[in-house]
Amino acid sequence: MSNDTRRTGPAPEWDVAIVGAGPAGLAAAAAALGEGASIVVIDAAEQPGGQFWRHRSESAGVVDDGALHHGWGEYLELRGAFDAGIAADRLRFLPATSVWMARAESAGFSLFLAPAHGPGSSEIPKLRAARLVLASGGYDRQLPVPGWDLPGVMAAGGIQGFTKQNGMLPGRRFVIAGTGPFLLPVAANIVQSGGEVAAVCESAALTGWLPRAHRAVGVPAKALEGAEYAWTFLRHRIPYRRLTVITEILGDGRAEAVRTARLRGDGGIAPGSERLIEGIDGVGLGWGFTPQLELPVQLGAATRQDVDGSLVAVADAEQRSSVPGLLLAGEITGVGGSALAVLEGRVAGRVAAAEALGRTARATPGESRAMRRQRSFAEAMHLAHPVPRGWSDRLRDDTIACRCEEVRAGEIHAARSALAGDDARTQKGVTRAGMGWCQGRVCGYAVSCLAAGEDATAPGAESLAQTAKRPLAQPVPLEALLDLDD
Repeated sequence: MSNDTRRTGPAPEWDVAIVGAGPAGLAAAAAALGEGASIVVIDAAEQPGGQFWRHRSESAGVVDDGALHHGWGEYLELRGAFDAGIAADRLRFLPATSVWMARAESAGFSLFLAPAHGPGSSEIPKLRAARLVLASGGYDRQLPVPGWDLPGVMAAGGIQGFTKQNGMLPGRRFVIAGTGPFLLPVAANIVQSGGEVAAVCESAALTGWLPRAHRAVGVPAKALEGAEYAWTFLRHRIPYRRLTVITEILGDGRAEAVRTARLRGDGGIAPGSERLIEGIDGVGLGWGFTPQLELPVQLGAATRQDVDGSLVAVADAEQRSSVPGLLLAGEITGVGGSALAVLEGRVAGRVAAAEALGRTARATPGESRAMRRQRSFAEAMHLAHPVPRGWSDRLRDDTIACRCEEVRAGEIHAARSALAGDDARTQKGVTRAGMGWCQGRVCGYAVSCLAAGEDATAPGAESLAQTAKRPLAQPVPLEALLDLDD
């Protein structure tokens, strides 16, 4: 524990506190600045941008040219407003900082802070704000597969984030697998950075887009983006295999090969479709995203289960949650991409700032229409790229489901059948699944699915809520607890 003298005195106060400096958080900050509010922005990363606009290290003096990014011009515009707010002493940025507890009070909110990584205490251990905007984003949703605990196996977003931030790849030759459009930019970033993609395995048939194709008309930028990826795949001859999944990852001490197979309509493996892809050193897995809901749930915000099976926080047309003074933006209200996150962030920031200053504000008609179109597209995307049926049938009893605690699938099955372990909380108490360092962020969705039994593609909302309910939203050093004043 540090020997530094503990800070005393009242907590500093701002009109608006924003948690998250990704697309939604940056947009919220720009809009709140435009209303004349004082703002504090807290983010776990060392620099603004979030996962979507993660980029080369500014502290090391490396200039990112934006070649691996979409919407880089919009980032630069939002970042310009952000930096101008700092220069004018109207915005305070607290990087590498986590909010480990939030508390609603009569005059607003108190946030308790700690370093995002390592020991010590935060520069500001506690702050207050009249309005709170949560734009904490999400993280890759994962499903276990035999061998996924081998070195070289990463979340698809982890590969992309590593490449964007470091300007290099975590391997040479990759297989990318899962479902959803996000697999495309991950593969594109790999080949743009000099790597090779042996295959992209998409579990969906893509026919789910046919009855919903009209929804793409409202967001033509998505079609242009898709065309760019299609050209990249053709130019680099990247195999794109529909209705295909990885059934096993193989290797001696690290990932070296994968077995793939084609799916039947019922989710079973098509006989004779198995294939072995050798000579790889990297595997990226991605099954959509899981909203980061620890803080909304901690504050008592209402939640619902979205069409992709994820638990999301409920927000109204002006991004207000069910908790007075708490506004939500970005992936925590439903995974919909950066364009929707920016729109929601602008509205949330404007409304939060106006209310903090005693005024009112609303989404403009144009913003409301744009958000409806983006949400409609997102719903179509989720329905066209569902978690495949039968994924749990391909697990062996010795397949690790919880990597932190090394809990195997057979233990979860046994706890469900013999000890009524039909939800995440019971599984955590009986098997320790979700009790490790990540506290279920990686395994929570899969454990909830496995605990549900026969229908492993439809976890219950209550079980999912259990994985997000934590008295401490983030791991913190014990020193942070000394800064509690009551």
